Amino acid sequence: MEIVALALAAVALVVALSTRQRRRRPVDGLDAVPEDVQGLRQEVAALRAEARGALRHLAVVRYDAFGDMGGHLSWSVALLDDGGDGVVLTSIHGRSEARSYAKGVSGWVSEQQLSPEEVEAIDRARP
Repeated sequence: MEIVALALAAVALVVALSTRQRRRRPVDGLDAVPEDVQGLRQEVAALRAEARGALRHLAVVRYDAFGDMGGHLSWSVALLDDGGDGVVLTSIHGRSEARSYAKGVSGWVSEQQLSPEEVEAIDRARP
């Protein structure tokens, strides 16, 4: 009888402890983790959408615009977003003057005629 009583007491203790463990609340707000994770996913998606419009594709091409000058003082730089929209800036340096140009780019192409160096800058900027 004593063994049966001891076995029943052990079973009752195990059941009581397991029930207590199930009722116990998670520590440090772990219940909120799924909601927090969903919120973080939404924030990451919003940041990715915002980054697509950022001018983050950049390339610089330096060159000599005139045969009698050296030093690669002329340059074209492409500043484009993920869709290939942005601008190409060009500076042509001569002996007595420098000229600057800005040309819009949409979908990796421009409505304005581009120089070979400007086309190269756009091609280099493309991911």
